[in-house]
Amino acid sequence: MPSLRVIKKRINSVNSTKQITRTMEMVATAKIRRATDRIVEATPYAIAMVEVLQNIAKRSTGSESPLLSKKNDSGRIAVIVVVSDRGLAGGFNSNVLRAADKFITKMKGEGLECDLITCGKKALGYFSYRKMPIALSFRDESADPSVAQAREVASYVIDAYINNKIDQVVIFYNHAKNVADQVMTTEQVLPIETVAYHQVSEGEGETGYTDESAKAAAAGSAEKLAAARQSAEGASRIGEAQSGAFEYEPSMEAVLNELLPSYVETRIYHALLDSAAGEQGARRKAMKSATDNASEILTTLSRSYNRARQGAITTEITEIVGGAAALED
Repeated sequence: MPSLRVIKKRINSVNSTKQITRTMEMVATAKIRRATDRIVEATPYAIAMVEVLQNIAKRSTGSESPLLSKKNDSGRIAVIVVVSDRGLAGGFNSNVLRAADKFITKMKGEGLECDLITCGKKALGYFSYRKMPIALSFRDESADPSVAQAREVASYVIDAYINNKIDQVVIFYNHAKNVADQVMTTEQVLPIETVAYHQVSEGEGETGYTDESAKAAAAGSAEKLAAARQSAEGASRIGEAQSGAFEYEPSMEAVLNELLPSYVETRIYHALLDSAAGEQGARRKAMKSATDNASEILTTLSRSYNRARQGAITTEITEIVGGAAALED
């Protein structure tokens, strides 16, 4: 059995680690609300954009738009990989990186080359280590993505797509299903075929946590998102009812061509926000597990320390009694 000093040293070490993980868990919990609130704020615009595009698409073929036409000329695909700048988030980054790597390998097997766009230090480090060429990279913005970042990515892929440098744009990221769970998601951004936005409130109420702070963060954001969706859907119904009265200048096709680049930018920005919310949820879950494991280790070490201490006391008492008996003799 280890000595009392060794066990005490391990207890102090594990206790220090537990304090760190507990602090990181609390920080991630605080950031979850901010991250989900940003998605809530962006959702009405995203829904309105989709509704306007659908309304125009019903009355226009849109066949002349280069962002709607499929291309098979360049033999290249743009792959956008969205992960975090920091680790300590469980399998948050590895799931996306493995999926993107597998996709790239598959495309190369079919004779297609991939232009990599990385968002997050972990993606940059992962693909740089494997000596894969990176067309565009971003770092230090994963927890707080900006519209400028989404605009730069959208501008790059739209320009490349229109000029026939790439045939397709695919994005890999983690969708924040709720504050506890993330779903690895792959979406085709270009050519534009379908319009679908994930909602943070999907699966709301099943957070997987019991402490009140996480519940409050999830409930508050879910209520705001529900209100935002209701407002946007109400505006959509009004717009749909009045769509026959709208006149488009110079034409519906021209308006559609102006809106499609904004739609691509909005879709990329929404993915960045979704990933940021998922990052905080994954880090909180990982730190909670680490804190729980540290507590279990401390319990085991405390028992070992108490047994060793009791054994040492018993040995000392036995020696004292034995010495006293020897003196009497």
